[in-house]
Amino acid sequence: MFVKVCGLGTADDVRVAVESGADAVGFVIYPPSPRHLEPEAARELVAQVPPSVLSVVVVAEHTAADAARITREIGADVLQLHGRYTADDFAVAAREPIRLWRATSLAHDPDLRVGRYGEDVLLLDSPRAGSGETWDAEALDHRPDGNWLLAGGLDPDNVGTAVRRVRPWGVDVSSGVESARGVKDHARIAAFVAAARSLR
Repeated sequence: MFVKVCGLGTADDVRVAVESGADAVGFVIYPPSPRHLEPEAARELVAQVPPSVLSVVVVAEHTAADAARITREIGADVLQLHGRYTADDFAVAAREPIRLWRATSLAHDPDLRVGRYGEDVLLLDSPRAGSGETWDAEALDHRPDGNWLLAGGLDPDNVGTAVRRVRPWGVDVSSGVESARGVKDHARIAAFVAAARSLR
């Protein structure tokens, strides 16, 4: 089970996520979010991520070209374009030497074929990303094939049930491992990764 812990904001957040066994860690560059980081702060945190763990920059409003440039300058491995980005946007972002992930929700009636826009991974989230709201993943008429992450309202207590019902390739968590909006709870990070790791 692939595990991504998103919305990290401190060096200790990164350390705990890595030591807990996360496969990827995410850094949000989106000013309306309580988890927003300025690019320089994100660059400093990305520098602390070991090569064995993917560093992911998450954007929602930047142009694809700006987002890809920022991701390269920060030194992150992956750009996660979240929301209504088009195939043309992904083609623009692909000009930079970075990996691309596509994040969306069923509210946008997305193409659920993984790789359709040239992305390595597809992430399915609740309609309001980062809200902690759950959504009925069982409403998926056809589950994506390939590398796709389930996100939205997951936490250490419900991730097992969600995975058994929906059978994603991996999971993504942010608000579900927080003690307050934008503040990561290190015990919950460790508990979430352990719970996800226990699933086969």
